[in-house]
Amino acid sequence: PARVSAVSMGPVRFVKRILGKQKQDFLEAQPYWDQSLIPLNTYKNKTPFTGKITSVKRIVGPAATGETCNIIIDHGGKMPYWEGQSYGVIPPGINPKNNKPHTVRLYSIASSRYGDNMSGKTGTLCVRRAVYVDPETGKEDDSKKGVCSNYLCDATAGTEVKMTGPSGKVMLMPEEDPKTDLIMVATGTGIAPYRGFVRRLFVEKTPAAAAYQGVAWLFLGVANSDSLLYDDEWQSVLKEYPNNFRLDYALSREQSNKNGGKMYIQDKVEEYADEVFSKLENGAHIYFCGLKGMMPGITDMLERVAKSKNIVWAEMLEDLKKKGQWHVEVY
Repeated sequence: PARVSAVSMGPVRFVKRILGKQKQDFLEAQPYWDQSLIPLNTYKNKTPFTGKITSVKRIVGPAATGETCNIIIDHGGKMPYWEGQSYGVIPPGINPKNNKPHTVRLYSIASSRYGDNMSGKTGTLCVRRAVYVDPETGKEDDSKKGVCSNYLCDATAGTEVKMTGPSGKVMLMPEEDPKTDLIMVATGTGIAPYRGFVRRLFVEKTPAAAAYQGVAWLFLGVANSDSLLYDDEWQSVLKEYPNNFRLDYALSREQSNKNGGKMYIQDKVEEYADEVFSKLENGAHIYFCGLKGMMPGITDMLERVAKSKNIVWAEMLEDLKKKGQWHVEVY
């Protein structure tokens, strides 16, 4: 029979086709929600792991603001991780500013622990190529481009990559209570950890997926439709699990907020402020991932909404943090 590829079928159907009726549980803790033995800093800066890139694929349309790539790295099963963790990448070469080797750059992992091919031997990164355009000439200045993002986006299958980690416990999913609602807020490549969450809860046949009864609500902010990331995957999950998965986009160059200005991520979340606050009061966990510039607008909006409800935001935030419901990873 003809070999079915993830490209021809679409990634979600491909995973379901691979699994058939087989359960995906060989990388689970006992019980599956126990976080006490998660892999952490298995490889450090001085003794990095050498992985091998198996594919680099541009995943945005022609009118996207910048280039974003889905990069799959083979770690041979030696660098296991959990959803919400990050890998470090050490780009080759010397930093001309100090004549020392380049330092590690952290990237949120964009796959579940089983990887895109379900073998448990790969990890996926979602990387935007960082370029600098001179405002006067309008041309790209190569001397100021992002060293690591360009190295990864320019890589080809077989490229070896030095890696550290996995690191981080801030963005882990709370799985002990399967009724917990998750509110996932992302700008751009901040979508990465949530792709792992959604695949684990809705695409794979994991114990977490079998048990999950909550609502996972994804908010993604990008500039335009061509800049959307993994939209085909979200739409597929939405179709199959309309009661447990919600999806809202903020397209700043295509949509307007209630005041007629550009629709940014905080504006889209504010449209559902009553529901968001109600869910948080009932134990939902809220996650933020993306460029650190996203947070002031979000916290200002939450504070404003809280005030309108006669809630002291500082106290509510303190309470969310104390209960482990508030998760932020920005860069």
